[in-house]
Amino acid sequence: QVPDSFPPLRNEAAVRVLRGRMKGIQGHCNSCYMDAALFSLFSCTSVLDSMLFKPFPLCDRNVQSILRDEIVNPLRKTGFVRARSVMHLREQLTDQGRCSSFTNAEKDPEEFLNLIMHQILGIEPLLKLQSGGQREQDCYCYQIFMDKQEDLVVPDVQQLVERSFLSSELKLVEIPSCFIIQMPRFGKEYKMFSKIIPSLELDITDLLLDSPRECCVCGDVATLECS
Repeated sequence: QVPDSFPPLRNEAAVRVLRGRMKGIQGHCNSCYMDAALFSLFSCTSVLDSMLFKPFPLCDRNVQSILRDEIVNPLRKTGFVRARSVMHLREQLTDQGRCSSFTNAEKDPEEFLNLIMHQILGIEPLLKLQSGGQREQDCYCYQIFMDKQEDLVVPDVQQLVERSFLSSELKLVEIPSCFIIQMPRFGKEYKMFSKIIPSLELDITDLLLDSPRECCVCGDVATLECS
């Protein structure tokens, strides 16, 4: 356990601490969905550090301390987290009757995020989405769904998010404080893309509902949108 607080890793420090053998979060017993999610959320960003410290009204303090002292702080300090630490978190999720298979089965990352953010820590949803003028939907992350497109061989995240929003007629109701995106995946046998290039910045201008945008013909403020 590392009870002291450590900031997220940046630039050269991230490369020095995280690169090499025995780095990252050690996998064990179908834990990859949780290992990858935790690494993405905390290793190099502080956007969700409120999950580690803030006393939310419904917050389970035991789970919060395990997450902070046994996973995030060791990851940021040494670049390595033992499988036993992640199993301790999985056991807590199971012991509370949330789900009996969290210690041995592979789960969808969205299921894990919804459980720990909503039921365990009581955090307000991070995203507000609207589809085709219907009611707003609140959620914690966005999973990319799309049909196979032959012109996308090695896409980047920007392309996937835009095409997924377009095909589902989705819009962001407001700019999110944190935009968690789950890449398309289809189990062990079939992958839609062999590689996806990370977009270091994400332009959500065209994804925002009722956001003023420029007309591509005359340059004035646009009044119509053609998909």
